[in-house]
Amino acid sequence: MGDAAVVILAAGSGTRMGGDRNKILLPLNGAAVVTWSVRAALATAGVRRVVVVVRPGEQPFVADALAKAAIDDERVGYVDGGSTRHESERLALAALAAEIRAELVRIIAIHDAARPWVEPELFSRVILSAAEHGGALPVVDLDCVVSKDGSALPTGLVAVQTPQAFRAGALLTAYTEAKRHGFEGTDTAACIERFVDHLRIAAVTGSSTNSKITVAADLPRAQHPST
Repeated sequence: MGDAAVVILAAGSGTRMGGDRNKILLPLNGAAVVTWSVRAALATAGVRRVVVVVRPGEQPFVADALAKAAIDDERVGYVDGGSTRHESERLALAALAAEIRAELVRIIAIHDAARPWVEPELFSRVILSAAEHGGALPVVDLDCVVSKDGSALPTGLVAVQTPQAFRAGALLTAYTEAKRHGFEGTDTAACIERFVDHLRIAAVTGSSTNSKITVAADLPRAQHPST
């Protein structure tokens, strides 16, 4: 068993999707959206724990979705999320704190369940890079970007994806300090950068198929991630 943990964030409100169901429970190619990233995490070498962060009250539905997809692995656990992404991440880290302090978990990758087509290879890239540098973010080039007024933006811009991986001890320290100071970051890297000044965050190559399901129109396109 390895020393990495994966946190799957599945507690978002999903208000932009419409409807009355959490988007991570919607069907996608024969299984719920959430199942695909959990399966990829479990297939990644060196992962000893997968923590699925769920909306309070939704754990039975997520567990049922995983069971229907024949995902039965003792490494999978559940944590009720908070009202913000930052709080959900903090609660996941709290659940892993004992293993982090015992150095059983040394690297943590955090991934959005709404990116179902992540592959084990991408998890491996960010985990290995985080072990070497301290942190790792997957990025993809943006071919053509325009501003709200239709004017072209500078070339060379990239989009940041998940999973994002970091050394577990530094991540726990950052979120502990954030709670003490009443700070909430917009993403994981923002919290790390605020409270851990010695950690280098490296960019790794992301994936063009690792797109995010945000609005209802994204779901049909997600049936065919290569397009």
